[in-house]
Amino acid sequence: MRRRQWSSEEKFKIILEGLENPMDIKDLCKKHRISQTQYYKWRDRFLKFGHKAFECPKTIMEEKRLREDNKKLKQILVEMIDELKRINLDLK
Repeated sequence: MRRRQWSSEEKFKIILEGLENPMDIKDLCKKHRISQTQYYKWRDRFLKFGHKAFECPKTIMEEKRLREDNKKLKQILVEMIDELKRINLDLK
């Protein structure tokens, strides 16, 4: 039997449904064809890392800046290697 793959959006919707509705978790899991253990693992992870949703814009900007810095440093490294090769050839 093939395992189902759940997107993060699907997991999020299921967890919210379980948190918002007074529906019994057993019925919710039956409706979505997941085990209760799976639901509680997703819920615990959601509750543990949910605060990161509010850090997103800051994190994205920081990651973008770091990528740009990395790109600049790589370009400088390429230029330095080329310069060293040129100097080495001039010495011969």
